[in-house]
Amino acid sequence: MFSVSVELLHGVFRGDADGTANTGHQAQGEWPPSPARLFAAFVAADGTGAACRVTDGSELEWLEGLQPPSIHADPQPIHTPLLPRYVVEHGKSGTKSQHQEYPARKGTRVWPGVRVCPHTPMIHYIWDTPLPPADIFAALQRRAARIGYLGTADSPARVQILSGDCLPTLPESRKFATHPDGQTWVNVPQTGDLAIWDRMHEQWIERGASLSRTQLHALKHQTRYRNPATEKPLADHGQVVAWLRVEPAVSGRRVSDMTELFKKALLAKYQFTYGEPPPALHGHGVNGKGHDNLARYLALPDVGFEWSKGLIHGLALWMSPGSALLDRRQARDAALSIRYLTGRGIHVSVVCQDSESHPWAIHPDRWGRESRTWATAVPVIHERWRRQGLLLADLTVWCAHAGLPEPVDFRSTRTPLVPGGIDLAPSEVHRAGRSVRPYSHMEIRFEEPIPGPVVIGAGRQRGFGLCIPMDDSTHSSTSKQ
Repeated sequence: MFSVSVELLHGVFRGDADGTANTGHQAQGEWPPSPARLFAAFVAADGTGAACRVTDGSELEWLEGLQPPSIHADPQPIHTPLLPRYVVEHGKSGTKSQHQEYPARKGTRVWPGVRVCPHTPMIHYIWDTPLPPADIFAALQRRAARIGYLGTADSPARVQILSGDCLPTLPESRKFATHPDGQTWVNVPQTGDLAIWDRMHEQWIERGASLSRTQLHALKHQTRYRNPATEKPLADHGQVVAWLRVEPAVSGRRVSDMTELFKKALLAKYQFTYGEPPPALHGHGVNGKGHDNLARYLALPDVGFEWSKGLIHGLALWMSPGSALLDRRQARDAALSIRYLTGRGIHVSVVCQDSESHPWAIHPDRWGRESRTWATAVPVIHERWRRQGLLLADLTVWCAHAGLPEPVDFRSTRTPLVPGGIDLAPSEVHRAGRSVRPYSHMEIRFEEPIPGPVVIGAGRQRGFGLCIPMDDSTHSSTSKQ
């Protein structure tokens, strides 16, 4: 984990996020200070290219390529609009003095904008990413030491680079986190901004004051954040901490073998790096009924489309609600460090999900989109055996065990209900020495849309009962492979 801490030395911050401060109509100042502004401060601290004095500039390329960070700051600071002031107008001297301190010069009115006064002057920017190489980390520390202020010059600040183990305990009540439904828009840097800034600087050196801001590209990339004080907290439904791709794809009939190999590899990587894995990962010593606190090792098949063949293209690791943030991060890092899975008849390479090129079967939207109706891609192992058949009351209990709301309807069959659904023989479902339970494919309907991934049944910790959303365009006749 990589982080930057900012201490506001005067306890206040003043910045203009949208360029409207000079109108005098701004009532709310920029808050929290944007990652784009912080990145600009790093750039200004030592320049780029030939202008660098204490670094070589490569650390800026690493920094601008990171995903938007979470921001720990006061969620409800005081916003104080400032009164206008008069300053000397630049340009030709006036024929009549209008400024009492500067004879023969005109005065012009300036609106300073809004000063933000947080209750606590500390701001932490946290990127959920491994630390950079030592030379990049040291270069960023040197740049941080040269930053004198953030925002306007009357907002002096002290900036420090920290690793995760040096961070103080930060309450979730101060965390601004990215979310597609967030109501707070924050500017963030993007890859390519450095090149644009260098081009702007070259034009300014060549053309000077004749270069107008309107002639330059607006570096404004806004991302939605949730304000922890004003927006309703999100329910914790658990989290998929790692999406992995396997090459080549594996027959869906090996789902049990794939998840077992995935679990063994993850536990080995975790123990080698961090020591004893938490009980949620291996399943021993977990408190609570229904195994609600156990991690789920999921195999991701291609199902639901006309040409789907049920081949397993990827793996996912799901951590339960309430699991510690540190456990999630370490489990994710252990999963991402897996390179091969080797077992009887299986030898595949494992790579991290590539957001630009990958099968639809391992895309998070394939399994996580909200839907009222869900159908199994992998058969459900029944939690209880009933002679008279499965009842809605039984399924309601299973859904409660899996952290899902009460279903309103369902249907159950022995064969798959979607194209490419995995049809397994009993020997491919049951493990040696374990009790034998019935299993089937299902289509389940809920009263309201629920987010995925949806996994139910007795074998959900090893990938059985994994469902696909069926609402809207999910059950399309066109393959996305």
